Parts: sequence; structure tokens; C-alpha cells
Amino acid sequence: MAVKNIAVIGAGTMGRDIAHAAAAAGYEVILMSRNETTINKATSIINKNLQKAIERGKMTAELAAETLGRIKTTNNLAEAAASADLVIENVPEVMETKQEVFRQLDELCPPHTVLATDTSAKSISEIASATKRVDKVVGMHFFNPAYIMKLVEINRGMETSDETYQIAAEVAQKMGKESICVNESPGFVVTRLNAVLANEAFKMAMEGVASPADIDKACKLGLNHPMGPFELIDLVGLDTRVRIMEELQRVLGEAYRPSPLMVKYVKAGRLGKKVGKGVYLYEK
Repeated sequence: MAVKNIAVIGAGTMGRDIAHAAAAAGYEVILMSRNETTINKATSIINKNLQKAIERGKMTAELAAETLGRIKTTNNLAEAAASADLVIENVPEVMETKQEVFRQLDELCPPHTVLATDTSAKSISEIASATKRVDKVVGMHFFNPAYIMKLVEINRGMETSDETYQIAAEVAQKMGKESICVNESPGFVVTRLNAVLANEAFKMAMEGVASPADIDKACKLGLNHPMGPFELIDLVGLDTRVRIMEELQRVLGEAYRPSPLMVKYVKAGRLGKKVGKGVYLYEK
């Protein structure tokens, strides 16, 4: 099956960037959120990112206009699903929410539509169980910012067919991404590794081994990481990371229990860059 139309469900940070990447690759995209403010913010940020690409010589003004023109928006799930060859879901990391969205998509999408989830930790098989097309459900885990970062983890559930996997891999490739195949496992590859690193960084900060800034500096200069663990968790969102770690703890055991300091930041409302303060403070 040749994918021409992609529906992106959820217009937050990941959703809008995936829509950007898909449109830049030539796909017709419909970006869906029930919140009109979220939709408006998403289109504004996509436009700003395209303008930055023009200024840096990465894209012509004509190509940027074509990319933006391929993105339609809606607050109606049925409209988003109606002509989709591939759906990429980006709703919050709550299993009940994801299953409900997939149940509705299963009813609304054409029979050939592949349903992908951008989850970073949840079970693909469990999400797929809400549908009658378990062979057409797959994980496509993008990384932030999704229109720049090269990796996509393609996660196979128990019933994901070879054809579905291949469709996801071909779409990722057309978007200019490199993909890896992951057999379903909690946290997949990158999230599981990142969870351990971030948790250890918080434990070290709590013990007074070094400041967050120095731990970040050590990882960047000593391990050649582009960002330190505290910078990264502020970008991803501390609440998101805590939810992921709680899921890993539930399935894999106590080694993944989130650091008390990480939980303390979340309880204090310091959720990261998206609210202007996390481990670090940010200008609005």
C-alpha cells in the first residue's frame, strides 16, 4: 500500500513536529486536536520553524510554502480519519486514553488504514487490543524535535504484520529518518536507556555529588552527548518522564522507580521548558 495521506492525532509538541516532517516529505497531512488554541499554536510554531529553515538556507521559501500548504487542521476525529492511509497518534501517555482513541479510529478509518502510536513506553499489543485490526497497529516512536531528529523506533506488537512494519519503515525513510526494529518491550530501546541515565543524574544531584549544570556538562564533554540529562528532561517534560518511569517500574521492577527529587519537581509544578521552569528556569 502506498501512503499518500497521513492523519496526526494530537497537536502538541510531538504531533505538530511529526506533521511538519510528514508534510516536508510530500505527504498530505491533517493535524487534529479538539482544542482550537492548541491547533493555532501548532500551526504558528510550524510556520516559525519553516521560516528559520529559510533563514538558515536549509529550505527555499517556495518549498516552505508548499510544506505548509500540505498541512490541514481539524478538531473533528472523523474528518481526520476519513481519508487517512496512516494515522500517527500522539495523545497523552495514558493507556485508557490511547485505547479509546484507537477504538474510535478503528471504527472511523478505512479498512486499509495503518494505525501507529508515537508512545515511548506503552504496550503496542495492549493498545492494538482495542481494535479489530491488530495486524495493522504499530509503534512509530519519534524523537524531539521530530522534524529534525533522525531516529524512529518502529515497535512491533504481538500481531503487527510484516506489511504493516514495512509501511511504517518506508514512511520513516521518506521523511528522511533512520529506523530501528524493536520487538515489543517496555520503554523500547532509547526511552529505557534514557530513564536509567536521568534517574541516576537526579540521584547524584540529590546526594550532592555535583550540581545539575555540572552533571549536564560532564555528559556533554565526557560522553559526547548533545544535551545533558537535565536539559533533556526539561525539554521532554518532567511529568512525562515520571509517568514513563512509573510504567517501567510497574513492569520491570524497582530499579526504575523515579528518584524522589524528580517526583518533587513534578509536585512543585516544575514540569520543564513548556511551563518556563523545570530543573532550570526559562524566559517566557
